[in-house]
Amino acid sequence: MIVREGKSVFKGVAIGNIFVYKKAEKAVTKETISDTAAELTRFEAAKEKAMGQLKMLYEKAKRDVGEEEAMIFDVHQMLLDDLDYNESITGIIENDKMNAEYAVFMTGEQMAAMFLAMEDEYMRGRAADIHDISDRLISILNGTQVSPEAMPEPVIIVAEDLAPSETVQFDKSKLLAIVTQKGSANSHTAILARTMNIPSLVTTDIEVDQSYHGRCAIVDGFAGQIYIDPDEVTMVKMKEKKKKADEQRALLQEMKGKETVTQSGKHIHLYSNIGGIGDVDAVLENDGEGIGLFRSEFLYLECDNYPSEEVQFEAYKSVLSKMNGKKVIIRTLDIGADKQIDYFELPKEENPALGYRAIRICLTRKEVFRTQLRALFRASAYGTLGIMFPMIISVKEIEEIKQFVEEVKLELARENVEMGEVELGIMIETPAAAVISDLLAPHVDFFSIGTNDLSQYTLAIDRQNQSLDNFFDPHHEAILRLIQMTIENAHKYGAWCGICGELGADMELTARFVQMGIDELSVSPGYTLELRKRIREC
Repeated sequence: MIVREGKSVFKGVAIGNIFVYKKAEKAVTKETISDTAAELTRFEAAKEKAMGQLKMLYEKAKRDVGEEEAMIFDVHQMLLDDLDYNESITGIIENDKMNAEYAVFMTGEQMAAMFLAMEDEYMRGRAADIHDISDRLISILNGTQVSPEAMPEPVIIVAEDLAPSETVQFDKSKLLAIVTQKGSANSHTAILARTMNIPSLVTTDIEVDQSYHGRCAIVDGFAGQIYIDPDEVTMVKMKEKKKKADEQRALLQEMKGKETVTQSGKHIHLYSNIGGIGDVDAVLENDGEGIGLFRSEFLYLECDNYPSEEVQFEAYKSVLSKMNGKKVIIRTLDIGADKQIDYFELPKEENPALGYRAIRICLTRKEVFRTQLRALFRASAYGTLGIMFPMIISVKEIEEIKQFVEEVKLELARENVEMGEVELGIMIETPAAAVISDLLAPHVDFFSIGTNDLSQYTLAIDRQNQSLDNFFDPHHEAILRLIQMTIENAHKYGAWCGICGELGADMELTARFVQMGIDELSVSPGYTLELRKRIREC
């Protein structure tokens, strides 16, 4: 039995087989081969496997984001079957006697260059698709691909680390637990795990070794341990621990249908944080009173190109409709820093956390912003919508946003588009915004405090840097004073104030937040019932 230690970011016990997830190696070696027939057979087998994966991706995307956006995987299937593409690869194998990986790589580079040379923007965009299918083939051929869509059953993911763009690919119904070698308690992988109620370990002293693939393991999210090939005694002990955890979770079901109200009669709005349409079921299952943070950037992360107005409208409409009148607060696009999207072609920065991100992108790429706002206001007719804008630091930004919002609303009104009443709010996630919250509050309906960024900016500690975990204190008095100031200034000018960052689910701070006068807490769905119980005890 092998035991490895990690830092737990969600408690619970998971028992299952390991699925080692490794990023595909990009380096391709050039090798001369003698058996061209065998090499052609390798290529055909890889192509068949890639086609199967693309079909699965198409179906998943159709379910999650709609048929229009899923069409990109249909295009990939057509390109994979393209006659010129295939003839080029087989020609290099047969005539030049080169290995299949090199043949795919060279064909991909040549065809991508051909597309990039075209004047038509749509055709130029196909270069990225050629690279995508070529990378998929190469990773299958050289055995480095363990693709998330290929998971055969519920598994325990073991990986070096996971980027947001990778986590969105996973079939959430097939995840038992996540164990990463790197990462932090505030990473998006950790946030995903908490949203899905699955045990998760980060900064684990585990080798991301292909030999672990398929082996039995137990993840103990209470103790921060993973057992590989557990012995019989450990298995019995962990099964009992899992049983007790499941029973405790079952007891929390008694909180369903009860008011989120303190013993002195103060009602706290208890909302949920989500990353996509698929998370709404978790909100409803856990009796969330609304959605306090819909991270709209995950729509962009799931796409190979800018999601259209129609794709976004359908996603927002779906969430609002499913919530059946309960409030849904959607955050506008928040990329940059740790959330990078290739097709945005963002410049490389020395310090991306302090760089070109979130509202700064929207206010300088107005067409991207306009598309999202149009989709949001069109969807507002189907439920109770609030829109909040991230990374605000000045009154000037709010004034520019509100002016642009009015332009979009007027544009839609001229098109006779039906719209509902929409609350406009901002995220308080910089010390600057907290300090001038008295100046910002008169211009908005609400504040939502993003404690993840507020903490890192206040303490000058990168929340993704695991080597600084010992220095990071989420309960630092400076952070709590900024939260207190923000709440007081919101109420002074008639705005309500909530918390949507990870501190909202910190049960050690619940009583203090209530004393501060917080109006709303928005947390991962899995924390809803436990937090309701805690608030009712305050």
